[in-house]
Amino acid sequence: MHKNQYDVPPQESKEKWFRSHLLAREVELGDLYSLQPNELDLIMAETAEIRSDIDGKEKNIGKYRTAGYFLELAKIIDRRKTLED
Repeated sequence: MHKNQYDVPPQESKEKWFRSHLLAREVELGDLYSLQPNELDLIMAETAEIRSDIDGKEKNIGKYRTAGYFLELAKIIDRRKTLED
């Protein structure tokens, strides 16, 4: 399997992390570039669930926003990887 490495943009190398229950670990924003496709799928599913919980947004706006960053970046990376295959 051909695997491209991407340079992580400086704004994505800041300390921004998401605690994934499905992956059973914390994932930094820049780590999304090196996740396996199945791990990226799990991150997208988990963050999409958080983003769909409008009541949860009011309880923890930081988690809601972070999930949004992770979800959107994961989608971009997934599309890019799909186009390269």
